[in-house]
Amino acid sequence: MQKQEESAHGFQPRFQHFATQAIHVGHEPEQWNSCAVVPLISMSTTFKQGSPGQQSGFQYSRSGNPTRNCLEKAVAALDGAKYSLAFASGLAAAMTITQLLKAGDEIICMDDVYGGMNRYLRNVAVKFGLKVSFVDCTKPKLLEAAITPKTKLVWIETPTNPNLKITDIEACAHIAHKHGDIILVVDNTFMSAYFQRPLALGADICMCSATKYMNGHSDVVMGLVSVNSEDLHDRLRFLQNTLGAVPSPMDCYLCNRGLKTLQLRMEKHFKTGMAVARFLEANPVVEKVIYPGLPSHPQYELAKRQCTGCPGMITFYIKGTLQHAKTFFKNLKLFALAESLGGYESLVELPAIMTHASVPKSDRENLGITDTLIRLSVGLEDEKDLLDDLDQALKAAHA
Repeated sequence: MQKQEESAHGFQPRFQHFATQAIHVGHEPEQWNSCAVVPLISMSTTFKQGSPGQQSGFQYSRSGNPTRNCLEKAVAALDGAKYSLAFASGLAAAMTITQLLKAGDEIICMDDVYGGMNRYLRNVAVKFGLKVSFVDCTKPKLLEAAITPKTKLVWIETPTNPNLKITDIEACAHIAHKHGDIILVVDNTFMSAYFQRPLALGADICMCSATKYMNGHSDVVMGLVSVNSEDLHDRLRFLQNTLGAVPSPMDCYLCNRGLKTLQLRMEKHFKTGMAVARFLEANPVVEKVIYPGLPSHPQYELAKRQCTGCPGMITFYIKGTLQHAKTFFKNLKLFALAESLGGYESLVELPAIMTHASVPKSDRENLGITDTLIRLSVGLEDEKDLLDDLDQALKAAHA
C-alpha cells in the first residue's frame, strides 16, 4: 500500500500520488489522433474492421468503448487494482458479481446494507437458487459461524448504510480465504477510493456505486468494480459483455471528470463532516450521533487503522418522535430532503421511510433503523452555513 507522510485526526496516511493518478492515468493524449488532452466522448456503437475478425481494439460499444476504457484505467489506479470495470449502476455491478455463482451456492451478506442490495438479494437472487443469510460481520466470530461448505461469496459494506458500522476487512478476508474459494466483496461506496482500498486489505472485489462520491455531482448513475485477480477479471469482463449492463460513454466521461476533483472534494467532506458531527454530538435535542471520525464511534480505532479519513456521511437520532423528525426536515433550508449521497450538495433523508423502506420492518427494528434515525450527506457548502441550518431546524423541531 503506497502512502504519503501526512495524515489527519489519527487516520492512516493518504495514498501516494492519488491526485496525479486521477488526472493522468488513462488520459494519455497520444491514444487519440488529435492528441486531445481531455478524453474524447466516443458515441459510436460500432467500429469498422479491417477484415472479418480483424479489429482495431473495438468492435461493438457494449463489448468495449474508448471512453469507458479511459475511466476503467483511472479507477483501477485509484483503487490500487490491476483491473476495473464500469457498469450501468451500483446494483448492475452487484447483479453481475452474483452471476459468478450458480444455483445452490450461498451468500453471506452484512446485515446492515443499502436497502436496494437487501431487496435484490431477498427478492431476486434467491429466485435463481442462491441462498442468502444476513450476518453482523463486524463480529468475525459470527461470520465464521455462518460459513458452510456451500458459501461462495461474502458481501460486506464498510461503513454500512445507514448505521455506519465499520467492519474489519483484513479479519473477514482471513476467515473467508481459509475456507477455500470464497469471494470477499467490499462495497466501498461511502469511503470511496480516496479513504479506503479494500483490495490492499485482502478483499477480492472492491465495488462501489460511482453515483455517489466517485462521480460526486449527482448527475450520473454508475457502478464500478475493481479486482487484482486475472481470473476474476476475465470472468467479470465476460459477464459485463454478456449481460450488457454497461454505462453510456457520456456517463463515463462525466464520472471520469468527477474523479479529477475527488481528492479535493473528499478532504472538504471530511473537514465539514467532522464539524457537523461534533456540533450534533453537543446538541441537546440529539440523542446519539454515529460518525466513524468521532471517538464515540464503537469502531473508531478500527476505522483509524484501515482508512485514511472519513466521508461526509453522518447518522444521528433526533430526540422525540417521527413528527419531530418531519418538522426538522421541513425547516431545513440547505439540506435537501432526497435519497442518494456523496454529491457536492448536502442531502438529508429518513432511511426507515426512504432508502430502507423495502427492508422488513422487524429487521429495521433490530438494526435500529427507527423513525427518528436521520442520515446526512454533508456537501461542499460553507461549514458555518450548514451548521446554522442544522441549528435552526433542530430548534424548530423542538420549539
